[in-house]
Amino acid sequence: MLSSMRHVVPDSNHRKRFASWFAALTRASKMGAARNPETLNTRAAGIIGLAVMCSRLLGQAREQIFAALFGGGRYMDAFTAAFRIPNLLRDLFAEGALSTAFVTTFSKTAVQSETAAWQLANRIVTLAAVTMSAVTLVGILASPWIVSILAPGFDPEKIALTVALTRIMFPSILLVSLAAVVMGMLNSRNVFGMPALASSFYNLGAIVAGVGIGWWLDPQFGPRALTGLAIGTLVGSALQLAVQLPGLARLGYVFRPDFRWRDAGVKTVLLLMGPSVVAASSTQINVMVNTAFASSFGDGPVFWLSIAFRLMSLPLGLFGVALGTVSLPMLSRLIASGDPAGFRSELARSMRLSFLMTIPASLGLMLLAEPIISVLYQHGKFSAWEAAQAAGALRFYAVGLCGYAALKVLVNAFYVIDRRKTPMVISIIAIGLNLLVNWIFTFHLDWGFRGLAFSTSCIATINFVILYALMHRQLGHFETAAMVKLWGRVLIAGAVLAAICWAGNYWLLGDWATMRFLPKFAALLAVIVAAGGGFFFCAGLLGVAEVNSLIAAFRSRLRR
Repeated sequence: MLSSMRHVVPDSNHRKRFASWFAALTRASKMGAARNPETLNTRAAGIIGLAVMCSRLLGQAREQIFAALFGGGRYMDAFTAAFRIPNLLRDLFAEGALSTAFVTTFSKTAVQSETAAWQLANRIVTLAAVTMSAVTLVGILASPWIVSILAPGFDPEKIALTVALTRIMFPSILLVSLAAVVMGMLNSRNVFGMPALASSFYNLGAIVAGVGIGWWLDPQFGPRALTGLAIGTLVGSALQLAVQLPGLARLGYVFRPDFRWRDAGVKTVLLLMGPSVVAASSTQINVMVNTAFASSFGDGPVFWLSIAFRLMSLPLGLFGVALGTVSLPMLSRLIASGDPAGFRSELARSMRLSFLMTIPASLGLMLLAEPIISVLYQHGKFSAWEAAQAAGALRFYAVGLCGYAALKVLVNAFYVIDRRKTPMVISIIAIGLNLLVNWIFTFHLDWGFRGLAFSTSCIATINFVILYALMHRQLGHFETAAMVKLWGRVLIAGAVLAAICWAGNYWLLGDWATMRFLPKFAALLAVIVAAGGGFFFCAGLLGVAEVNSLIAAFRSRLRR
């Protein structure tokens, strides 16, 4: 075992300038902790933000292409429901619980012994491969039962199509689970660029292979062509894992199967995973509940909700996930080195950055929902009426964007201080409360599928408020005054953004449903640029310190 590993020796070539953006992204992601932690965290968050933006944009392109080819009704409902089943398990065991628990444990182990950390990695990779293979087999066999629970409102023909697609896509959970462990190892060694870019390769594989195989099976893109989209999902998952392996090899890691799962490190990861299976994926569970409710509203709502949630996830991934990914190893090192004051300051700062960047995004999505959906999706078989329906869901999802993003940072902090049961308990309560709120908004108030989006946002916000209060109590002092001051100034700047969006909607985008694509795109882009510029200009005038931090990081990137 020991002979299969070698220590990591810093390569001076990594410090040289590279001509391409990709190389610059990789070089910047590998900067060590010797730099000022605040500068490192901001820069690394920017690196991940760029990579995640690339992935999210490709994800948007993937859904836009699928929507244009199949429309926004029956067929995409079936594919969306089938995709969500392994996707939920992926969030539960891979990109959620496993990644978070592994990064926390691996980072703390590496502080004591690099060799022990690599040994832990071998054991976790072996355990993940064996466990997820078993889960995949069970999932394939149980697909009819799972689909009947997930989409009880589907008719028999729609259920049969969903089951067939689910069985094809289920093995993706194995591939993505391994990719999540590899990502955790790279992030713990301050390598952020390629792990964040890996999702882009997933989307590329899903688009190219999915559309290509779908066209080969059915050039008219009927229900048979959906099989191609499902196979494309597997191709994308394999690429997501494969592109990260060279970076791991450069760190000196060589995999050897290790079945010694009684190791203390493995037990720690599993203990962390237990509560985080619930806590880190409460949003996804609520989305699955929404799918079950939405299946009873006919053809379309399942896919419309998916479109809206993905668009809301674009700024969430760009800002919330980026800050959460960067802050996790940073917070773990601060606790491991006995620096609670640094932990408190870094956590508060990450949350302020999260709010600064998601509040304008939330306002923009709410005010410009219809033209945004129209520009992105109103092509091919996807109609203006379907765009308006999806926009209604987007507006309500955007209400909870700030809560979603802050949770990405805050939940990780509870794991780092070994309070993993707290988010779990709150999430269990939130899941139960979501069922009640869903019924109230959807059926009692007759908001239909839009009520499902609004209830999800309400639950995310409530979840954040409770966890914030508990963390404040845990730390004693949580820089709340600075947080309140930020909110006040950002809301003033947000009023400027809202005014610009309202004017743009009235003067430039009033006829969005019938406008041609290029004029509509140009008008929407102009409104977004003007609104964003107005927001950050106003925030800078109001003395928001985090704006200066972002500008400094951007200028540093331009100089380099």
